[in-house]
Amino acid sequence: MNDAFQDYPHRRFNPLTGEWVLVSPHRTKRPWQGRQENANVSSLPAYDQNCYLCPGNTRNQGVVNPDYKDIFVFDNDFPSLLEESITSSCDSDDLFRVEPETGVCRVICFSPRHDLTLSRMDPVDVRKVVDVWCDQFTELSTREDIGYVQIFENRGDIMGCSNPHPHGQIWATRSVPMIPAKEDNSQKEYLREKEQCMLCHYVERELESGERIVFENDSFVALVPFWAVWPFETMLLPKHHMGAITDMSDSQKDDLAKALVQMGIRFDNLFETSFPYSMGLHQRPVHENGADHWHWHIHYYPPLLRSATVRKFMVGYEMMAMPQRDMTAEQSAKRLRDLPDVHFMNPVADLSGPETNLKSKDK
Repeated sequence: MNDAFQDYPHRRFNPLTGEWVLVSPHRTKRPWQGRQENANVSSLPAYDQNCYLCPGNTRNQGVVNPDYKDIFVFDNDFPSLLEESITSSCDSDDLFRVEPETGVCRVICFSPRHDLTLSRMDPVDVRKVVDVWCDQFTELSTREDIGYVQIFENRGDIMGCSNPHPHGQIWATRSVPMIPAKEDNSQKEYLREKEQCMLCHYVERELESGERIVFENDSFVALVPFWAVWPFETMLLPKHHMGAITDMSDSQKDDLAKALVQMGIRFDNLFETSFPYSMGLHQRPVHENGADHWHWHIHYYPPLLRSATVRKFMVGYEMMAMPQRDMTAEQSAKRLRDLPDVHFMNPVADLSGPETNLKSKDK
């Protein structure tokens, strides 16, 4: 990209969503007079008797968790979607349009350990998370009442995650949600016009340039997208074309697990904190087996800007007009790329030893 754009305001286009972002790199030179806070770095126990996700504990509805050793999946006790639909007709018109929505909400506990995150787990154990994602997608894809499976993780209380126990969620809906639907249409149109997959072409171009690459392995590349909105927004993309996570080979699943750990390490090392973010997978709708236009990928949307406690807010112009960022995607990628690939607290946690009764150990 022309170096002049590194110093002057410009806007960048997101071909996946059809939206623009205003980039104002000259603003990075201004002095910061905003709020400064001390980071709250606290250690967590391996087992918390008050945590409703820890093994053997009782959840809000009185259900007792099993004494699970690896991954634990259960239907959300307070789901945002219900499997049954309203039976009465919907009074709807052009201005007041309403449709019933049904679906399934599930919780996936990544580990029995309360004190871990994906960034501090062994890739072998994160591979089990990947396998569960694939199993859940396969199972839910067989249901006629499910049109899309959204896998995601909210990490950190400022992202609305009320429980630090490592976990993610699945919301599977009858309809295809708005953002994946935009990506579906954009990729379909790109394939029709260019006769090639949009994200295959994009990955090829990014690997040639290298300026927005954070890291890569044999199967995946992590990068700050050219059109990033959040300060350290990243994407994790397969290097080879595949429409859904179930298309991965065993070696690709291993590489994904390693990439998930490595991405978390880079984030945590940036401000030496447990880095908050929302992360989610975008892949083909479940009933589009012949969706050649789809190239599945992972989005990370972290809010932190200048420190472990100073975050980016979407306010003012961003709420009323269009998103805006100060740092360029190239600057953000370099900061993440230059960080150590070992976690600032310690290497990945060792979960490979003899089984330990976490309850008796920590009570």
